[in-house]
Amino acid sequence: MSVPYETAAYEPAESPESPEEHLARLLGRALNSFELPDEVIRRLDCALAYDSSLHSAYHSAGLHRETYRHTWLLADGSAVTLWELVHNPAPGAASEHELYADEEELHAASEQLGLPPETRDFELPALMRLWAVPEPRHVFASDDSADHARRLLRRAENPDRPGAETAALLATATAHEITQAFGRPGRAGRVGLSYALYEHAFLLPDGTEISLWEVEHTATPDGRHMCEVYMSENAARDAMERRAARQG
Repeated sequence: MSVPYETAAYEPAESPESPEEHLARLLGRALNSFELPDEVIRRLDCALAYDSSLHSAYHSAGLHRETYRHTWLLADGSAVTLWELVHNPAPGAASEHELYADEEELHAASEQLGLPPETRDFELPALMRLWAVPEPRHVFASDDSADHARRLLRRAENPDRPGAETAALLATATAHEITQAFGRPGRAGRVGLSYALYEHAFLLPDGTEISLWEVEHTATPDGRHMCEVYMSENAARDAMERRAARQG
């Protein structure tokens, strides 16, 4: 017997972008979007989810350059990456955006800006080195956290879900926070599949934190929503990719 999925707890203050909306926003602001290969854009039509991250940055004397990596998970289990270059042509000028499907093209465009070359480390001023900035901490709320953990594990349907030991540990949780790791579920293919990934972070009495990763999807024979729970983000993402590949 399946337990109805509890969606009310996941309503964010502002709706995150879908994979399609995120791509449209990037293309809309990129000065060179017309140069992207048509095949790449066609492949992104079946994106299930996306992830964006800062790849490198340089700020000096009013000039700046940042590069971002945008990666989409596709219905066939593969991934497509677009590289975004953001820079200002003169101190105080508005930022310009460019998109590249190839990392080498990104580096070539970045070198033409006349700024110091990219390195593996973020090129920020010494007082702003990212390694010196503490990782953001969870903002926990004390709201029946142990019961939330119990309900989360109860509705998990995957055979390799966390077991009794984890359940006993989370029965002592004093607070928790839920965040969506991807944008809202994407739609793929004629069967209208949807996927979403959530992190459920729990605070224990001794001050330690433990997270469970929930995949919510409709890749089921009857199209109903199904919940799977994993102990790590990698395991959850792997499960999403396996299901997307089987449904492709």
